[in-house]
Amino acid sequence: MPQISQLSETYASQIFWALIFFGFVFFVIGRGMVPKVMATVASRDKQIADDLAAAEAARRAADEADAKWKGEAADQRANAQAVIAAAKADAAKAAEARLAAAGATIDARLAEADARIATARQGALAEIETVASEAAGDIVARLAGISVDAGAARAAVKEVLHG
Repeated sequence: MPQISQLSETYASQIFWALIFFGFVFFVIGRGMVPKVMATVASRDKQIADDLAAAEAARRAADEADAKWKGEAADQRANAQAVIAAAKADAAKAAEARLAAAGATIDARLAEADARIATARQGALAEIETVASEAAGDIVARLAGISVDAGAARAAVKEVLHG
């Protein structure tokens, strides 16, 4: 085979050019481009790490602000509940005072009305006694033909009525 027999003649030349080619590739890519690529990757990694750290700090700040806001909201809610409770208590006291005043007014009116009723009752009873004593005197005079003294008739009517 002629290709194999030529191998020894071209072998040294091929090795020489392969070394030159790989050396050239090593220096151009390995020494020139790879450090630039690695620097770019390192820069991106650093930027990503910085961005993540900034995001974490912002999240912590937001959590702290949220916790502070929730605390303030709870305080405001508690203050509002206290104000509402105080307003309810004040309204209850005012209503109780108005009811007490109205009750006192009603009690006074009832006492006046009871007094007027008692006076009217006494007047009516006195009038009934007077009418009854006059009627009893007239009845005795007509039936028995006896004249009865007005004081005696009144005493007899009182005894029967109050008996």
